[in-house]
Amino acid sequence: MADLKYKRILLKLSGEALAGKSGFGIDVDEAESIASRIKEVHEMGVQVSIVIGGGNLWRGKQGLEHGMDRATADHMGMLGTVMNALTVMDALERAGVYTRVMSAIEMRAIAEPYIRRRAIRHLEKGRVIIFSAGTGNPYFSTDTAAALRATELGVDVVIKATKVDGVYDADPKTNPDAKKFNTMTYIDFLNRRLTIMDSTAVTLCMDNNLPILVLNYWDKSALTNALRGDAIGTLVSGD
Repeated sequence: MADLKYKRILLKLSGEALAGKSGFGIDVDEAESIASRIKEVHEMGVQVSIVIGGGNLWRGKQGLEHGMDRATADHMGMLGTVMNALTVMDALERAGVYTRVMSAIEMRAIAEPYIRRRAIRHLEKGRVIIFSAGTGNPYFSTDTAAALRATELGVDVVIKATKVDGVYDADPKTNPDAKKFNTMTYIDFLNRRLTIMDSTAVTLCMDNNLPILVLNYWDKSALTNALRGDAIGTLVSGD
């Protein structure tokens, strides 16, 4: 563990990461693929916490377009994150990794209530934690929940898992001349109005000097190499 650059991390996954080719719902094969990478990192000695979105099960925007109350739509999304958290927990447990799901909304029959000191203790005991139900409040994204939990736990970095290898000045899928940034400042990220992570989450990280690493989670070696200190993805920081 001494040769690791980051020893305590928070991994932010989108709900769509569980959807597979269908783009919706839960694909158990995808959950097992996600779990295998987390297990590899865990066995390196890294303390791992996770926040996962719920977009594969519910998009609040759909409800809002029909006049649904925003708070109701957001609470439905929070429940979706709990289902996703349980899916990843099950995949990790079957892979032999001790895991705890903690929820910002009390549902003691299936998840522990979020308590900061208990969460830190789980990490110290080598358990992977999956945080669900966002912050427990409407009007906040799971990106913001990730930044908040990461700040509370004193992690070394927030890792934003994407399907591209970093932040570009244009969409690399449609523009072959798109330029990749190896590093960028929080202010530059915000000024460019990038949608990879919402502005509230980035501002919270900036206020607490918490770096954000954007990388391709589906590159089998990207995450482990980044934790060892290799220049992988795009590092967003104050420098």
